[in-house]
Amino acid sequence: MKRLTIKSIFIIANFVFFQNRIAAQVINWGNQNYQGRHLLNATLGTDYGITAGLGYHYRISLRKFPVWIGSELSIPAGNELADDYKFKLGAQIRIATIHHFLLSARIQAISRRYHNQSVRLFNFGSDFAGTIGYYQKRWFMGVETGFDKAIVTNFKHSEWYRKNIYNEVQDGWYEPATGGNFYYGLQGGLSIKKVDFSIKVEKVLQQDFKSKPLLPLIGQFGVNFKF
Repeated sequence: MKRLTIKSIFIIANFVFFQNRIAAQVINWGNQNYQGRHLLNATLGTDYGITAGLGYHYRISLRKFPVWIGSELSIPAGNELADDYKFKLGAQIRIATIHHFLLSARIQAISRRYHNQSVRLFNFGSDFAGTIGYYQKRWFMGVETGFDKAIVTNFKHSEWYRKNIYNEVQDGWYEPATGGNFYYGLQGGLSIKKVDFSIKVEKVLQQDFKSKPLLPLIGQFGVNFKF
């Protein structure tokens, strides 16, 4: 029974971390004339429902390598908006440029919360991604690939779960990691002075390269305002 319970916990966790995964800002690195040091971004995406996100980023320069450092918060639509969320903190850096072709990388730490009838999950994880694309002043397009990892998760089971599933289940932190997702897809957008409009479409695949979410394609519309 205990072995089955642990297996069910990992299934729940893997399902959860497919959700609310997108919501990362898309930057037009070629729009240098209007690249202020501050960036506000808003996103709206489809990922097992509607997900909305807000973020703030600050630009610094490491010699010839501009870096955006900041945070993002995204929540799924629902009756209790603040109960489930994902928070990211990290940086995105421009690595190399050849004419209008550009390579950038992103690294972020993640915390996220999800609850249902059975359990409340709180997780710490990481997100690594790389993007290569063609960037002009007024438009851009690129290909992104990355890996989102749930490293350690805290479980707090409900009374319903204890009464109906397993009354000796233990709450607390579970290791090793409870799931990871590879993702890849296309992104592009238009820039009008200080405002960037972007669209992102990506496919998600679990780290075993076999399992897929019910809706393997997810999309996002984003707006950046630089000042």
